[in-house]
Amino acid sequence: MSTTDPELELAITGMTCASCAHRIERKLTRLDGVEATVNYATEKATVRHRVDVDPQLLLDTVAAAGYAASLPPPPGEQDGTDDAADAELALLRRRLVVASVLALPVVVMAMVPPAQLPGWQWLSLVLAAPVVTWAAWPFHRAAAVNARHGAATMDTLVSVGVLAATLWSLVALTVGTAGEIGMTHGFSLTAAGSDGLGNVYLEVATAVTAFLLAGRYVEKRAKRRAGAALRALLDLGAKDVAVLDEHGVEQRVPTDRLAPGTRFVVRPGEKVATDGEVVEGRSAVDASLVTGEPVPVEVVPGDTVVGGTISTSGRLVVRATRVGADTQLAQMARLVEQAQSGKADVQRLADRVAGVFVPAVLVLALLTLAGWLLLGGSATEAATAAVAVLIIACPCALGLATPTALLVGTGRGAQLGILIRGPEVLESTRRVDTVVLDKTGTVTTGVMSLVDVVAAPGEEVDDVRRLAAAVEAASGHPVARAVVAGSAAPLPPVTDFTSLEGLGVEGVVEGRAVVVGRPRLLAERGVDLPAALLAAVEAAEAAGRTAVVAAWDGRARGVLVVADTVKDGAAEAVASLRGLGLRPMLLTGDHARAARAVADEVGIEAGPDGAGVVAEVLPAEKLAAVRRLQQQGHVVAMVGDGVNDAAALAQADLGIALGTGTDVAIQAADLTLVRGDLRLAADAVRLSRRTLATIRGNLFWAFAYNVAALPVAAAGLLNPMIAGLAMALSSVFVVTNSLRLRRFR
Repeated sequence: MSTTDPELELAITGMTCASCAHRIERKLTRLDGVEATVNYATEKATVRHRVDVDPQLLLDTVAAAGYAASLPPPPGEQDGTDDAADAELALLRRRLVVASVLALPVVVMAMVPPAQLPGWQWLSLVLAAPVVTWAAWPFHRAAAVNARHGAATMDTLVSVGVLAATLWSLVALTVGTAGEIGMTHGFSLTAAGSDGLGNVYLEVATAVTAFLLAGRYVEKRAKRRAGAALRALLDLGAKDVAVLDEHGVEQRVPTDRLAPGTRFVVRPGEKVATDGEVVEGRSAVDASLVTGEPVPVEVVPGDTVVGGTISTSGRLVVRATRVGADTQLAQMARLVEQAQSGKADVQRLADRVAGVFVPAVLVLALLTLAGWLLLGGSATEAATAAVAVLIIACPCALGLATPTALLVGTGRGAQLGILIRGPEVLESTRRVDTVVLDKTGTVTTGVMSLVDVVAAPGEEVDDVRRLAAAVEAASGHPVARAVVAGSAAPLPPVTDFTSLEGLGVEGVVEGRAVVVGRPRLLAERGVDLPAALLAAVEAAEAAGRTAVVAAWDGRARGVLVVADTVKDGAAEAVASLRGLGLRPMLLTGDHARAARAVADEVGIEAGPDGAGVVAEVLPAEKLAAVRRLQQQGHVVAMVGDGVNDAAALAQADLGIALGTGTDVAIQAADLTLVRGDLRLAADAVRLSRRTLATIRGNLFWAFAYNVAALPVAAAGLLNPMIAGLAMALSSVFVVTNSLRLRRFR
C-alpha cells in the first residue's frame, strides 16, 4: 500500500468482544488492495485502500461478517454516530433494568421454599420469558454470528447455558412433573435416580442474563467515552468571527466560512478564530492552550497566532493562514485520535480463555449425554447430567469478576476523588515504571503570584509594593493581576494611566510619575538600575521567574518578582510516587530554567540518562517524548491538566488528568484526580493495583470453580438444581471478595 492511498474511518456497531474486532479486521484485510485496523475500544475501523476499491465493498464485507458499518458523513453534515451510540446504550440499560426486576422474584421463589406458593413455577415462567428472550437477545445474536463463522466466545456459552436451562424447564413443566400445582423443589444431590423433569431452572437462566447484562453495560459505557476527548478538543475553537471586507467593514460569520487570506478581528477576551498572522494591533495572547506556559505571549504585526488562543488585552487584525482540518487545533485532535487508536487493548482473561473453554464445555456436555446412555443410564439421568454440565459452566462468576470489582473499586475511588475509566487502566498501573509530570497546572498552580519584592537601598518594600500595585490595578495583564493580588493594603487611585504593550504600564499615583515594567522599559527611559536591583533581576530570571521594576521620579525603587508557584503537596506527591517504584520526570512547554527550578523544589532528580526534566516542548513534542520513553522499554504514566497535554495523555500507557484541568485532558486520560491534588496520583495507582489484584483473584477462583465442578457434574454427582445453587454461591464469593475494596485507605 502507498501512503498516498485514500484512508477511510468506518464506524462499526455490533461488536461484543475483542474477537469481533479481530474478525472484522481479517475480513477487510483479505480484500485485494485493502489494509485495515479495527479498534474495539473506539468502535472504529481505519481502512487504507487503493483508489479503485469501492467503499461500498468495505461496508458489504463488514455486513457479511455479521456487523454494521457506516461511512463518515460529508463535510458540513452532522455525524449520527454519537446519537446511535447513545441509543444503543439506552437500549442496553432498558434490557438490564427489565432483566434485574423480573429475575429477582424468579430467583427468590426458586431458592426460598416458603416462597414456593401454589403455581409459583408457572409464574416464574411468565416472569422469565422476557428475560431469556428479549433481554438476553444480545448474547443469542452474538452466539449465532459466532456460530456462522465457526467461532465460540463467552457469548456462546451464555446463550447455550440460558437456552439449555430454559428449554429444560419448559420440558419439565409440560412433559415432566414440574408443572403440577403444589410442586416444590427437591434437594437430591446427584443426577442418578433424581427426578430431573421434576425441577425447573429458570432462576439460573434469568440470573445469568441479569448479571452479565450488568457487566456489558459497564463496559459499553466506558467505550462510549472513547471519542469524548476529540469532541471536547474541537469545541474549544471559536464558533463565529468578525470578518473584515475590502472596505474594512466588520461582519460576523461562522468560522467554517473562513478561507486562507481572509482578514478577521480579535477583540480583548475573544478567541482567535483560526491560525493566522497578525497584520494590525498589539496584544498579550494567552497561548497556554498550545504551550502550557501561563504568561501570555506578546504579539505584534508579523507574528503568528494559533486558533483557540485568547487575546487578553489589545485588538488584533489577523489574516487567516490555515483553516479547518489544517489548523493546529485540528492537528492536536488528530494526535489524540491516533494515540488512542494505537493503544493496545487489554483483552479480558475470560475472553482469551473462551476460545478453548467454550468448545470444551459443549463437547463435554455431549460426551456426558452419550456416556450416560451408553453406560445404561436413563434418558432423564443422561439429560440431567448434561444440563448440569452446561449450568455449572455458565460464566456467571466470570461475568461478575471484572465489573463488580471495577464498580466497587471505582466507587471507592470516587469517594477519594479518583475516577478510573475501565479495566484496561488497571493493567497499565501494574506495569508502569515511569511517571511524567506536566509542570504548569499540575506540579505548579498555573497562576502567576507575587513571590518577592526587593527594595532599592533607602526605599521601603511596602511603598514599592503599594505604588506598583496602584498602577498595575488599571491593567488586565496576568503579571499585573499577580502584583495587585500580592498587595494587601488599600490602593491609592491612579491618573494618566498608559499601557505600553509588551513593556509595562505608567501612571500618576499620589503626585508621583510611576513606571512599572520590564528592565528594557526603564532603560529606554534612561533609568539605571542600582547593583542590588540588577542582582535581584538576574537572580529571578535565573530561577525562571518574571521580574518587573518599579520606578518613580526618575529613579528605580524596587523589583517585583512574579512566578508560577509550586502546589501544596507536590513534593510529597513526588516522594510517594517514588515510593511506589516509579521514576518521576518533569515535562513542560516552559523554558528550561523555570522547569529546573521547579524540579529541584519538588525533588525530581535527573535520571541515569540525565532526562529528569524535558523543557520547551510543544504538544507534538510532548507526545514524541512519551513515545521515546516507550521505545526505550519504559511503561509510562503521564499526569497533566491542559489541552496541550491531551495527545501525550492518550499516548501514555496510563494517562492521569487533574479534574481541575480542561475537559479535553480529562477525556483523554485513563484516571482523573477530581480535586486536582497531585498527592492523589499515588493513591490512584495503589487503588488501581489493588482493584486489578481483586479482579485477577475473582477470575482465578471463578475458573477454578468451573474446572473443579465440571467433572463432578459430568459424573452425575451434581443435580442441576444444586449446580445452579453452586453457581450462585460462586457469584456471591466474587461479589464478597470485590466488596473488600470498600476498605481501601
